[in-house]
Amino acid sequence: MFERFTEKALNVVTKAQEIACSMNSENILSEHLLLALVSEAKGVSLKIFRMYGITYEKLYDEITSVMEFKKAKHPDDISGFSHHVKILLKDTLDLAVKSGNPSILYEHLFLTVINDKYSNNVRTLEKLGFDVKTARALLQKLVQRKTKRFMHPETDNSAEKIADKSEETDSLLFDSEESKKVFERAVAKLSASNYEILGTEQIISSILEDKDAQLTDILAQNGLTAEIFNDKLNNIQSRKSEYEGRQIIFTPNAFRMMNLALQTAKELGSSVVLPEHIILGILKSKKGIAYDILKELKVDETTLAHGIIKPIEKQMPETLTILRLAKEESRRIGRNVVGTEMFLLGIIAEGAGIGGRVLAELGITIKDARQIVENIIGFGNEYYDKEVVFTERAKRVLEKAWELAKNEHKSRIESQHLLLALTTEPTSLAMQSLEQLGVDAVEIKEGIKKFANE
Repeated sequence: MFERFTEKALNVVTKAQEIACSMNSENILSEHLLLALVSEAKGVSLKIFRMYGITYEKLYDEITSVMEFKKAKHPDDISGFSHHVKILLKDTLDLAVKSGNPSILYEHLFLTVINDKYSNNVRTLEKLGFDVKTARALLQKLVQRKTKRFMHPETDNSAEKIADKSEETDSLLFDSEESKKVFERAVAKLSASNYEILGTEQIISSILEDKDAQLTDILAQNGLTAEIFNDKLNNIQSRKSEYEGRQIIFTPNAFRMMNLALQTAKELGSSVVLPEHIILGILKSKKGIAYDILKELKVDETTLAHGIIKPIEKQMPETLTILRLAKEESRRIGRNVVGTEMFLLGIIAEGAGIGGRVLAELGITIKDARQIVENIIGFGNEYYDKEVVFTERAKRVLEKAWELAKNEHKSRIESQHLLLALTTEPTSLAMQSLEQLGVDAVEIKEGIKKFANE
């Protein structure tokens, strides 16, 4: 069932588990699910809770004042979802199916919980002044609108799954000399400390040791030096097991962080993973010992991220500009999803790169392209308060552009790589748009060859 949950909906379930653990409950109960809904609320759902003054703290106090549950003797004794929550999750699936949505959304969970007649949740909400009837009607409309209007055509929730790219990640991490040195130092730390698995803390500690790097200065300006970090680390380390062999094995959090670093490198237009991308990866992952130390040191994540990205932006990599413009185009029409069609608009808007020049020579203007894209996907009218995301197809295009840049031994992904990558997805919205504009893949490839040889 959980494979059909959107990330936002899955975050609610995960948060409910965390809340149950923190309360030492033997089971995950419907009350934990309600608290998780409030904790993870975004956009319109957050506005609904705020409309009635419902906060996590206020709800937690009300629930715990009357809640009765069986406590676990040990955290490992938590047995999972209660029978009632299992029924609620099944009802959520049924609701999604009836609304014609292939995915289970946060709003489906929210609606199921306030439709539940067999728990105290509705009475608790009403006691706090929450208008269940009005919220229910609003959510029902929202679910239908998302089904009919807000599903991006390139959003793929079918049986196609993302393959395990651990081997690819491992090989790509060492493409840059800077990252190679980081991991050499990290492995040395791992061996010296008798650890078996490389964690986020060894990786960040080794980054901080490069005293001559600009990144080290940026981290120091944000209150993070090798001395401060290692001092904190010495009070945290507790793993003791023999390190064997030379193969690097990541902890789950470190592996997640490195995958985020890899994705960040692509989104910032780099064809190699640099230490800067690793730091941004740890900020995005929000997990692991290294991140815990950053929180304890009260490092401002936004300031640090901006400090790292600013020097990269000054270098004006084409793809970074194109992706920023693509996100702006998406927001302009009221959407929080970037598909291949937004990549196309970004390439045209950037204009200075080979990709933009090829399209300009083929007579494509931003005005005409926007009109075609708007006719295909329409306008959205939802409020979005989170980062714009890429469709799976858009991610594949970015992946292909990365490969093309690497094959040419380029340190950056350039506009022609992104445009050429679009032609590898013939059924994409970008190629559909180009077809309506009277341009085909052959003309694009020939145009790129022409400009590349000048």
